[in-house]
Amino acid sequence: MSQPASSSSRDFADNDRHVLTRVANRIGYIELDRPQALNALTTAMVDAMQDALEHWRDDPNVLAVVVRTAHPRAFCAGGDIRFLYESYRAGDQAALDTFFIDEYRLDHAIFSYPKPYIALLNGVVMGGGMGISQGAHRTGGLRLVGAATRMAMPETRIGLFPDVGVSWMLARTPGALGRYLAVTGETIDAASALYAGLADVFLDESAWPALLDTLQSETFVTGAEVVERIRRAALPAQEAQRRAAESALASARAWIDRHFSQPDVAAILGSLEAVKDAGTEAGKGAESEWAEQTIGAMRERSPLSMAVSLEAVSRAEGSMADVLRRDLDLTRSSFARGDVMEGIRARIIDKDNHPQWRFGRIEDVRAAEVNAMFESPWSVTDHPLRALPD
Repeated sequence: MSQPASSSSRDFADNDRHVLTRVANRIGYIELDRPQALNALTTAMVDAMQDALEHWRDDPNVLAVVVRTAHPRAFCAGGDIRFLYESYRAGDQAALDTFFIDEYRLDHAIFSYPKPYIALLNGVVMGGGMGISQGAHRTGGLRLVGAATRMAMPETRIGLFPDVGVSWMLARTPGALGRYLAVTGETIDAASALYAGLADVFLDESAWPALLDTLQSETFVTGAEVVERIRRAALPAQEAQRRAAESALASARAWIDRHFSQPDVAAILGSLEAVKDAGTEAGKGAESEWAEQTIGAMRERSPLSMAVSLEAVSRAEGSMADVLRRDLDLTRSSFARGDVMEGIRARIIDKDNHPQWRFGRIEDVRAAEVNAMFESPWSVTDHPLRALPD
């Protein structure tokens, strides 16, 4: 794929892949353009992004990379779930594997990119959208959020788990926040994302067009200068910190730490139930109401997926490469003997919202069943992601 060294016009070479790439003012732009599907990622989109990043990696005319979308509803709602469901039903394991292998290679490429990678996160940012944005923080780049940002890893709702390497990020959030977000799949706003360390700066979306114009008109000599220009446009750090401290996630932090630091999901649920019951006897307080709402959400999730998700965060202390290899293993088991096919059927295909999970209650899930989900179908030397550098 060829990009002009410096251009102010779009390169439409990848339009059929729903990804537009261009270079303007020494900044490489990757623009997601599949609005009818909330920019849900296909294999072709993943490959187009990978091609652009590889092309720009050693190009001295590209100082930094910006990933964005022109469509206000969603930056990226995740992977193309319907395609994955239909591929598995058709027995096309190769298509399924190819998507996840390519996606995880892209996530690792972003995480380890040698130039600042800047993600403008408007609207829905979920699942695979987190995978192509969270690594920005490790590159010297930024994750910019706005008033309409809604961020989540809601995989337990469809019987999956927080993949795309996000368990690595969740394991490094304050206290038990990562465990809470992984298990419940709770959607958070911009202020909560800042509080959890899943976003870096805030700028209301109304100011984004002016920022983009500035990036194409000012002179930059280094990628760090591009990043600093965005920081200057964003909400001052002190004000962003104030908003984060007043966020819903911050308000519930003590409760989250108390309950979600329990060793397994059954214990978490038991802890929440105790608070709910005590609140019922004494008249409902804020924590009791929150516990009741959290229990209600958890009772709708896949019990096996919640247990796997909690374990995935607990095991995410190693390298990102290790986490992505394990994620690939888990996708195999989640489709073969987990709940994901039933979850997608109930939530996305038939939309009856009555999934018949493999285990009816979280109390029925045993540690041996959870550990079995982590078994790899590949040897170390044959693993498709064995070449990812640690």
